[in-house]
Amino acid sequence: MKGWRLLLTRPVEESQALAGVLAEQGVFSSSLPLLEIEPLPVSEQNRALIYNLAAYCAVIVVSKPAARLGLEMVDEVWPQTPVQTWFTVGAATAQILDDYGLRVFFPAQGDDSEALLGLPQLQEAICGYDPKVLIMRGKDGRGLLAERLREQGATVDYLELYRRKLPQYPAFTLARQVAAERLNGLVVSSGQGFQHLHDLAGDAWPELAQMPLFVPSLRVAELAREAGALTVVDCRGASASALLAALREQPEPAPQA
Repeated sequence: MKGWRLLLTRPVEESQALAGVLAEQGVFSSSLPLLEIEPLPVSEQNRALIYNLAAYCAVIVVSKPAARLGLEMVDEVWPQTPVQTWFTVGAATAQILDDYGLRVFFPAQGDDSEALLGLPQLQEAICGYDPKVLIMRGKDGRGLLAERLREQGATVDYLELYRRKLPQYPAFTLARQVAAERLNGLVVSSGQGFQHLHDLAGDAWPELAQMPLFVPSLRVAELAREAGALTVVDCRGASASALLAALREQPEPAPQA
């Protein structure tokens, strides 16, 4: 895998952590964060959801920022967190909740919404009378979880805690960094991350679209292909282990002259 030279686009701290894991495997990476986390003002509606936390049979936390910001709100209201089951899509978010002392489950295989929906513990949590589920997420996140849970008879509320925005960069920043670092692969962690990559690329997109693009799910892969990306690799998850597994399955790029 030492022939790969990847552009990482996650928020700063997440890119740093991923870069460390890749370096251990001999993979070079360069970071250009395309997602900036901006906490939302705490509304009375959101505060009411936290006050009513005990009414939910399950709480689903979809990201690390949602976990950190959600627990800050819980701390303000609850001296002791209500007894209920918490769920996450991936292990890193689960670790934040576990460190807080919560009972948390996440899929052992596959870190996406589909894998989470298949968890026996989640099915058990919503099998009672009039199940209510709270989803902690960013603004305008994907609605698949709520749709599927409502189909199974659950009432679902959203606690939207932050928005993701594209940091401000000078024109041509993306193309120049790819060229300067001799990068040969692009990595995005979400649909919004891909959209920001596409937007920032501007006139350079047709050239960048020829590079291998590593994405976390089939949904994001479809978005990328519709935008013209030629080689899209579905990592089947956004974790470092999922990316490494995908890299091992791909032909290693030839050294650049």
